[in-house]
Amino acid sequence: MVLNLLQWCSLSSSSLLKLTLPLFRFCCTFPFTSLSTFSNKRFMRKPSKHNSITPKVTNFLRLFYLCRNIENLKPLGSVLIVRGLMRDKDAVAEFIISCFHLDTPELALSAFEGIEKPSVFLQNLMIRRLCNHGLFEDVLYVYLKCRVLGCSSDNFTFPFVIKASSALGAVWMAEGVHCVVFKTGFEENLVIQTALVDFYGKTGRMGKARLVLDRISQPDLVTWNALISGYSLNGFDKDAFEVLRQIRMMGLKPNVSTLISIIPLCTRMKCYDIGKSINGFVIKSGFSSDVILTPALISMYADDGNLFVARNLFDSASEKNVVIWNAMISAYAQNQKFSEAFKMFQQMLQANIQPNMVTFVSIIPCCENPDNFGYGKSLHAHVMKYMLDSQLSVATALLSMYAKLGDLNSAEFIFYQMPRRNILSWNSMISGYGYNGLSEASLAAFCGMQVEGFDPDAISIISILSACSKLEAILLGKAAHAFSFRKGFDSNINISNALLAFYSDCGQLSSCFKLFLKTALRDVISWNTLISGCVHNGDTEKAVALLHEMQREECKLDLVTLISIIPICSMTENLIQGMSLHGYTIKTGFACDVSLVNALISMYSNCGHINAGKFLFEVMPWRSIVSWNALMTGYRYHNLQNEVIASFCQMIWEGQKPNYVTLLNLLPACSTLLQGKSIHAFAVRTGIIVEIPIITSLISMYARYEITNSYLFLFGMGEKKDIALWNAVMTAYIKTRNAKEVLTFFCELLHARVEPDFITFLSLISACVQLSCLNLSNSIMAYIIQKGFDKHIVISNALIDLYARCGNISVAKKIFEDLPSKDAVSWSAMINGYGLHGDSNAALALLSQMKHSGIRPDGCTYTSVLSACSHGGFADQGWMIFNSMVEEGVPPRMEHYACMVDLLGRTGQLSEAYNFVEKLPCKPSTSLLESLLGACKVHGNVELGEKISRLLFQLDPKNSGSYVMLYNIYAAAGRWMDANRVRSDMEERQLRKLPGFSLVEGNRHPVE
Repeated sequence: MVLNLLQWCSLSSSSLLKLTLPLFRFCCTFPFTSLSTFSNKRFMRKPSKHNSITPKVTNFLRLFYLCRNIENLKPLGSVLIVRGLMRDKDAVAEFIISCFHLDTPELALSAFEGIEKPSVFLQNLMIRRLCNHGLFEDVLYVYLKCRVLGCSSDNFTFPFVIKASSALGAVWMAEGVHCVVFKTGFEENLVIQTALVDFYGKTGRMGKARLVLDRISQPDLVTWNALISGYSLNGFDKDAFEVLRQIRMMGLKPNVSTLISIIPLCTRMKCYDIGKSINGFVIKSGFSSDVILTPALISMYADDGNLFVARNLFDSASEKNVVIWNAMISAYAQNQKFSEAFKMFQQMLQANIQPNMVTFVSIIPCCENPDNFGYGKSLHAHVMKYMLDSQLSVATALLSMYAKLGDLNSAEFIFYQMPRRNILSWNSMISGYGYNGLSEASLAAFCGMQVEGFDPDAISIISILSACSKLEAILLGKAAHAFSFRKGFDSNINISNALLAFYSDCGQLSSCFKLFLKTALRDVISWNTLISGCVHNGDTEKAVALLHEMQREECKLDLVTLISIIPICSMTENLIQGMSLHGYTIKTGFACDVSLVNALISMYSNCGHINAGKFLFEVMPWRSIVSWNALMTGYRYHNLQNEVIASFCQMIWEGQKPNYVTLLNLLPACSTLLQGKSIHAFAVRTGIIVEIPIITSLISMYARYEITNSYLFLFGMGEKKDIALWNAVMTAYIKTRNAKEVLTFFCELLHARVEPDFITFLSLISACVQLSCLNLSNSIMAYIIQKGFDKHIVISNALIDLYARCGNISVAKKIFEDLPSKDAVSWSAMINGYGLHGDSNAALALLSQMKHSGIRPDGCTYTSVLSACSHGGFADQGWMIFNSMVEEGVPPRMEHYACMVDLLGRTGQLSEAYNFVEKLPCKPSTSLLESLLGACKVHGNVELGEKISRLLFQLDPKNSGSYVMLYNIYAAAGRWMDANRVRSDMEERQLRKLPGFSLVEGNRHPVE
């Protein structure tokens, strides 16, 4: 049993003699010369000329050689105290040296505490040994105690104290030492000056570091290396390279310490050519076998993506320590070569190299892909095996891995099992919640971090801004903005970019622009965020202006910029601009990127050049599912349903697995119910059926075929809290003209406590239009105002149309006039309302106002105006408007032609109408011909009626309405034989006249 120091002090002299007698006897028999030589080499310092050592002390010092462990050493410590040898600095020095040699610094500190007035020699010995053992706090304690006891310091004291202060970040202590250095006249000592340069560099005070170096008359390479290291550590990369240039000009040859600071700069600044030159210098200077430089070079080549050279450096290393293995594992992980990283880890274990904390921190992120989940579990087991789970950085890496894999239970378990947490572990937990869509939990963790006493850093703010964006918590986001400003984070470009993204995602473009203009530092991410925000918020003009401004400021467009800006060409159908961007991508080498090519396919398809999109698709070396979806979307956009189905078949044949977007493109292309059911079965078999967009699309498909039970069954499968499902069913009822069911379903929605959105109200308004119930319309409008949806211009436009169709044009006009801003749809709806009420003059006047307000009429507007002219019988004005529409570049569509035919037919210009139909650039629609046939009936033009009927019978032979109108034309002309012949044809074809109905509004409900 080992007795402590107090027990040894309480022993008698005779007892001590008994314990130490075997040691003394051994010393007497051991050859004196051998012992003296060994002790001088290992333990004993040479005695001072002014200090004689008695034979008794000399014999005692030789006993330290016999100490193999702490149990041997403790009795000698007791002898020091009992025999009064604590005043002998040689004896105390040998005891201190032995304590550190046996790795018991606490015993040395205990002995040093017993010295009443330590000498400079003992002070320096103690400080140096503590510093070498990394016990920096004890270094400062010993130094301060010696200062209090009146012990002076010399040029051997200060460097170690400065080093300890630097390691602890004790700025006040090092600056105080600097003052003492000046006061005691040691400011010219090169070692002390170098230590000060190193200290100021490590604490970020590069101005003072440079000032200290400039005062040195002849700095050596060690001093210059300290300055370079400081510049490198604090991100002053260009200054570090400038110092290297000065060193070379002075004729100093860089050594390993110089290069170990410079090589990471080449990696950080992407100066790979300089790094390769340094590698050549390393080989030429004979440093290539240095185990310190090899990992740095491997990291540099890995950052450049040159894994071949990095692996050659690894293979050629004569001695592969754990640092070199870590560098190679990190190189593979950094370049997404996860399987190679795992193989390297296995080889490392086979080579009997024990992984350390850095190994696991490097390789664990490789398991954040779901395919590597098994590797992640295995690595976690290895962490437990090597007892590194208590290491904070390793635990944080595991936490982050589980969070990225969606296993939040494991992530939380690791987090709460941590004996202590730092800001990094909190940040990982906050971002983990955000990554898995738990934004509220992310905010709660952020608050918990502050309760625990941790001040949020830049990464914390970025994570919390992302959570605020997803929750659209504008006030909380603004609070985070204020916090970052107060803490001085506003100068951090990553924080600025995160704030730009937050304001953009929340639709606060004005705040986004204000922040952007105030930001002193902008990078390509800043520009991309603002451009993307403008695109997502529909402000394409600002997005294009930003792109031009970005080019004027000579900020290079990157891949994200191009992917963000190309959709603008799709939305505006600006093919020329899209082709210019395509040319730029080829010139800059981005044309091979899959995501960019997908955007170009969509652009060409939306601009009407489906063949160009198809060509890009066919020349792609590798196609993702997004590529297939982009092409299929283009086909669907142009109603090329057969091509959609053919592309789907080819995709399956090539082994590409469809996703729910693929099926969303495929469902509208179904020409039969059987095809729709087949897609439904495929969605069930592949598990895609759980996606809400697929369920809503299937509901729409079954509504098209009026299979009510099927789409109600699908509704029952979905998540009832999702408003999209309710909207889909309400829209289905509208399509099948079950307006009353829409109202019933809306009541169920309210009972289920589901919040309606603007699409819900659009469906309600459509139901009111079908029912033409003014009282119901008033109720719906009141509820819309209560919920605040009347501020949506889409809702207001629908209400204008509703009241116009329900006969209350004055309310429609009031809603129109109260709109704070009007779009083309607002004007079109009001013009159409006037047309429905026969007020063609008001419709034409409103068209003039619309043009004067700066809003360009679109195709829908012209349809409304031409319809109003038709109702009013304004043939001349109709022709004038039709011609101006063509002159303004609005391409006429079938509805415009139909309006003109109806206009000419109503005014009795049947020959002109028929000539107009014959000159159409496309085949006339059924409704257009029916309109002209109805005019023939009104004006009694039997001959033309027969011509039109023949065309209708060819277009739609099963339409009984055409037969009925021709029968009425014959009957009105008294040609009963022809009329009876038409009736016989209807009977042969088994066609029946559709019964008409009238809708009359009662006290409570509309009655048919």
